[in-house]
Amino acid sequence: MTDQIQKKYWDYGPLRVSENGRYLRNGNRPFFWMGDTAWLLFQKCSEEEALLYLKNRKEKKFSVIQATLIHTLDGDNVIWKNEMLRSEAYWDHVERIVDLAETCGLYMALLPCWGSFVKNGILTLEKVPEYADFLAKRFGGKKNIIWLLGGDVRGDDGLDVFRAFGTRMRELFPDCIIGFHPFGRTTSALWFHDEPWLDINMFQSGHRRYDQVMLNSWDDNLAKEGNFGEDNWRYVERDLARTPVKPVVDGEPSYEQIMQGLHGPDEPFWQAWDVRRYAYWSVFAGAFGHTYGDNSVMQFFCAPAQKGAFGVHKYWPDAIHHEGASQMAHLVTLMESADYQNGKAAQERISAGSGEQYHRISVFEGPGFIFAYDYLGEPFSLNLSDLADRNVEAWWYDPACGVMSYAGRVHPDACTAFRPVPKYTNANDWVLVLRF
Repeated sequence: MTDQIQKKYWDYGPLRVSENGRYLRNGNRPFFWMGDTAWLLFQKCSEEEALLYLKNRKEKKFSVIQATLIHTLDGDNVIWKNEMLRSEAYWDHVERIVDLAETCGLYMALLPCWGSFVKNGILTLEKVPEYADFLAKRFGGKKNIIWLLGGDVRGDDGLDVFRAFGTRMRELFPDCIIGFHPFGRTTSALWFHDEPWLDINMFQSGHRRYDQVMLNSWDDNLAKEGNFGEDNWRYVERDLARTPVKPVVDGEPSYEQIMQGLHGPDEPFWQAWDVRRYAYWSVFAGAFGHTYGDNSVMQFFCAPAQKGAFGVHKYWPDAIHHEGASQMAHLVTLMESADYQNGKAAQERISAGSGEQYHRISVFEGPGFIFAYDYLGEPFSLNLSDLADRNVEAWWYDPACGVMSYAGRVHPDACTAFRPVPKYTNANDWVLVLRF
């Protein structure tokens, strides 16, 4: 018997912005961005290792892999030297990995170079056309490409360069989604929202706790740009309120197993429970998806003699199995079970129980459904009075294991109470699912 060929995202049509300006679609098929952070994939991995990683991520329902084409000036894989692009063997290696991702049915969100190349004057305004044309020759015929300019950099560290780069890439890649990966706790919308080449807004909510807003470190951001702490949902709200509306995603929240705040060797590490919260908070605020990250995987830390960064303590072939990565699939499953692209944040539904910071109850509503994420598993109430004549049924969805547990019929009123059952663990987050 011949196995049925499974369609890939792009078989339904090029990736594009939905008509409402808030989500992405392939043709008429909704596309949920579940990204993984793989900055050094091309520099650190052989093709065999890359295939191991890509197949692992595809099985976990990731759809987008974020990776950098040129990351540093150090090592054997230096691509930029003086005025010329070099190392034909390296670019052949990159193309083969991109093709492996295509075979796996994954989009590659490619950063042409890390933002420091612009900030430090290596990629200049004069070099932009040469590099953009080179990228078009290498990747112009590939179906699974998304472009992300920037790379952990402020847009005003190279406004003219980024604008020229974006304009040229739009001309060369008219059917590709183009975004900008910004500096920690900033958003691309601060500098490029009105640029016609920018399809999506991406923010980096970063790796700090609420009490680490200012560390007097090199990566402090400006207070006027929004010191939101861990409230990544605030970036979504702010960017969706801009005109014209553009899709929004958290392109770098706190990574699993990275030091809280990045700089303190005695600080605890972010865990799966934390990364789930970032994902549900942003998506239920209206983000078109989410990007997950793991400290070991994003830098592909492996060799015992290799010096890692940010307290990395696990080798990436083991870290790809971390629980937070597996749990991202449960968010994808939940969102794809509903008409989420016609949904919106619905905080006005809360009549009691929601508070600040970790006590927030995030509510998302669309045709025939309501989802409410409860990070601490605390009691809360929703105003369901408008559904009094509907058959409303409830489930508790466990974001840690993906199990849907039926909780019975709901009798809607102005203050309908819900109480999650405590788990036998400190990680007591739940999603209330209402269908009607």
